[in-house]
Amino acid sequence: MWQWISGLMLLWCGYGVAVCPVWSQAKADKEIASLSAQIKRWDDAYWKQGVSEVNDEVYDQLSGRLKQWQHCFGSESLDAAIPALTGNIKHPVAHTGVHKVASKEALRTWMHARHNLWMQPKVDGVAVTLVYRDGKLIQAISRGNGLKGEDWTAQVRLIPSVPQDVSGALANSVLQGELFWLRENHIQRQMGGVNARAKVAGAMMRQKDNALLKQTGIFIWAWPDGPNDMQSMLSELTSAGFPLTARYTLPVETVEGVEKQRSTWQNTALPFATDGIVVRSADSPQGENWLPGEGNWVVAWKYSPATQVTEVSDIRFTVGRTGKISVVAALEPVQLDDKQVQRVSLGSVGRWQRLDIAPGDQIQVSLAGQGIPRFDKVVWRGTDRQKPLPPPSRYHSMSCFYASPECMEQFFARLTWLSSKQVFNIEGLGESGWRALWQAHHFEHLFSWLLLTQSQLQSTPGFSAARGLALWHRFNLVREQPFIRWLMALGVPLTQASLKAMGDMSWQKMSARNEKDWQSLPGTGEEKARQIVNWMHAPQVDVLAKWLAEQHIKGF
Repeated sequence: MWQWISGLMLLWCGYGVAVCPVWSQAKADKEIASLSAQIKRWDDAYWKQGVSEVNDEVYDQLSGRLKQWQHCFGSESLDAAIPALTGNIKHPVAHTGVHKVASKEALRTWMHARHNLWMQPKVDGVAVTLVYRDGKLIQAISRGNGLKGEDWTAQVRLIPSVPQDVSGALANSVLQGELFWLRENHIQRQMGGVNARAKVAGAMMRQKDNALLKQTGIFIWAWPDGPNDMQSMLSELTSAGFPLTARYTLPVETVEGVEKQRSTWQNTALPFATDGIVVRSADSPQGENWLPGEGNWVVAWKYSPATQVTEVSDIRFTVGRTGKISVVAALEPVQLDDKQVQRVSLGSVGRWQRLDIAPGDQIQVSLAGQGIPRFDKVVWRGTDRQKPLPPPSRYHSMSCFYASPECMEQFFARLTWLSSKQVFNIEGLGESGWRALWQAHHFEHLFSWLLLTQSQLQSTPGFSAARGLALWHRFNLVREQPFIRWLMALGVPLTQASLKAMGDMSWQKMSARNEKDWQSLPGTGEEKARQIVNWMHAPQVDVLAKWLAEQHIKGF
């Protein structure tokens, strides 16, 4: 039961609500086989050669994705998706692994039924068993599949932080812990995981990386059949040369205490990378009863990942106000920090084609400045790659001032721009509002809305009478905006700095300027000056300028 619950928690934690793809069984078998083969290649490189071909976050999330698909289509049990790890050295006490909770509330439920609880950072490294007999380190074993692992004794003897000789209660003991890459003042939230786990695993597998072995630390998180009292256990470990355990093991009674400490460790300088917090009960069963997947006295609450792997569900094209076509990937929703990310920009059509992204591909996304979703890279491509055709390149900076069927997207982009803070600052009117107004009144061109009456605005479906009245007042105020703002609304190819440098100017004076006159403005070369003159005398711009003059707009 615990293994089953653990699998579901993993899916929930990594992917939000795990939604099964709408695939035929044949397609599902094909996709699962392809991703399974890729993960096996990564496993072989990691466990047999000590080489990490993909970072830990991507591996973990794609492994979770594979388990989700297998669960959805019944191709394999969750346990069968665990990599086939090598190793034939039996652990004296099995590694149980750590179940993961998906949320604060899930942790609260788990803690409610337990007592004598302690918390530790979830150190990001590789698990190991240390076996001491008569005070000597006689064996070090990799975690492997939890029951058997590789003999790492020779490598561990080269790690200065692992005591080779112990005494007292530890003289005949079995310890379980994490070998980690020693870091100086590592702040997890700022620096991320730095692929710490893969670095240590690589050093252990290569068996010759003495330099990195000397930079490897040990964090003991379990002493099976050790002292029943946690404080006594921590004291014995410190005396024996394992000081980090006592330093980073704290008592806890409430889930709020765990939450606070989790945040503290994520934002504090530590000697290791971490990926969450571990809560354990000191009341654990005898070591002979430990089995992989059945350590129900300990759980982990991982940090929200800085990056997420998600599936591209669709490729969409948008036309901006200048006619530039941009590509947006619609995504299976994922949580990044406090944002649910459902789409990400892929840039221009040319960039999208170079990236070679199709629906069904798995991509990595993160948050850039101001919390804007950012595409990082493609991590796996699906087997059935059907890419949509982009729209024809008929849009440009002087197209779609009028609302024709083929122009609606650029037309609404122009309207959204002119109501933004940079131009007229028409508060509370974005793209959806413009679409509602046009749907009700079918105005003709970029400025036709100036003619909408108070009655028309107040009777617009989806607008309350109060909102319609407020909008009518704002539209009237727009008439008093400075000439420079109207030029920006029209889309004149000049920067705001150049517009301000023009000084007192009218449409008639601007129309009379030649290319040489325009080059006197800052940052305006020959090509830019040619663009301005062509724009000023374009028929569609001239018609709109005359219409604005008829409306007595300043400067026209």
